[in-house]
Amino acid sequence: MQPFDLVIRGGTIATASDTMKADLGIRGSTIAAIGQGLDKGIKEIDARGKLVLPGGVDSHSHIEQLSASGLMNADTFQSATTAAAFGGTTTVVSFAAQHVGMSLKTVVDEYHQFAERGAVVDYAFHMILADPREEVLEKEVPPLVKAGHASLKVFMTYDRLKVDDEQLLNVLQSARDNGAMVCVHAENHGMISWMGKRLIKHGYVAPKFHAISHPRVCEPEAFTRLIACAALVDQPIMIFHVSTAEGAAVIRQARGSGQKIFAETCPQYLFMTKHDLDRPGLEGGKWMFSPPAREASDQEALWQALALGDLQVISSDHAPYAFDKSGKLMGGKKSTFKQIPNGMPGLEARLPVVFDEVVSNGRFDVSKFVEWTSTNPAKIYGLYPKKGTLAIGSDADIAIWDPKKRVTFSDKTVKDRAGYTPWKGRTVKGWPTTVLLRGEVLVSDDKLYAKPGSGQFLARKAGKAAEPLGRATVEFNPQRNFGAKLR
Repeated sequence: MQPFDLVIRGGTIATASDTMKADLGIRGSTIAAIGQGLDKGIKEIDARGKLVLPGGVDSHSHIEQLSASGLMNADTFQSATTAAAFGGTTTVVSFAAQHVGMSLKTVVDEYHQFAERGAVVDYAFHMILADPREEVLEKEVPPLVKAGHASLKVFMTYDRLKVDDEQLLNVLQSARDNGAMVCVHAENHGMISWMGKRLIKHGYVAPKFHAISHPRVCEPEAFTRLIACAALVDQPIMIFHVSTAEGAAVIRQARGSGQKIFAETCPQYLFMTKHDLDRPGLEGGKWMFSPPAREASDQEALWQALALGDLQVISSDHAPYAFDKSGKLMGGKKSTFKQIPNGMPGLEARLPVVFDEVVSNGRFDVSKFVEWTSTNPAKIYGLYPKKGTLAIGSDADIAIWDPKKRVTFSDKTVKDRAGYTPWKGRTVKGWPTTVLLRGEVLVSDDKLYAKPGSGQFLARKAGKAAEPLGRATVEFNPQRNFGAKLR
């Protein structure tokens, strides 16, 4: 039998369902064997005392993305995916962001060029639709979905990005027709706009008031409206970055009634509160993202929602802006919270901060960590079992974790181009010390071994997650709508 190219020897292998002490053998780019006492490999890695986990799948990251206001975020694909690699993430799903008036195909082609020249991990794209006009949905979306871009994203807020309810329904129907998942930033735009204007009018302009400008109620209201629209069309949805207990409760109720809804949260909602924005001057702008961090009680509600399965994914929502005039301070040193770009870096820190709480602090077991940060996103977005697990035939994307290694986050050590980390001073226990991508060492001994552009595009179908339930509502049932055929 052909020898193994690489054997990872004596580690504790963990998947979303099992934990075992075993060797793992790799041939070429895939996993060839898992067992005890595997034959010697051409190369070997001693993983005794270490955890051998699937590489992370970060399904929500903004990379080299132009905002609707014309501001480019801080990262290139090279810098962002380098940060991902050092944090144990080997697959990213970022965005190809259409703005009003743009051709979606042209946008997707441009993002492919960005990734092809810089990415060091594997990648896929969600297509952001800010202008879902008829020609885009009928002529551009179908071939792009067939080409492997099997998820669409829309915003229900932001002046230059938001879709109204009719546009939302059009996108949901297009996704259903073409076999795509729909991901949604769901907040009530009117409430946010109204509150923001009132705060500014009364002189409340510091970054901390960003948290007040997004009322808690704007999340469950938008979730309820979105879920109703999805139910009418019979289209599965992914709700991004859930931040409140009330929002999680709406999802729980809808899933309990049998609706096909997926949802995620992020480390910032599990570990930060609105008080992180309350800092001198504009410093709090580093902790401005939308929806904002909430209360400590929301953190516990989100952990419970993860445990119950109401939320299935922990993503980063990586959206880096430097703390200078090229980013957060583009409006000057007297910027109001409405002038400071929203977003925080998170690709590198996502896995370590979650590992520290889930595994090191014993909140859950290591299989839950793998499930929420790798396996579930891979399944939901059509990447499994190629990505997201350790199984024979899967890509050999592997993160070897030292569960005893302690690391303190510092602005001096960040790999992305934001230039700072919102986790500064936080010490975590557990760190990925060796990371492999398709059987090749990507990171080891704090060094990157991949060349820019070595990451591969992952064409994908949406898979079972995006399959409609097949429940025709009254309005779409010819037997109950006077014979109208609307499918």
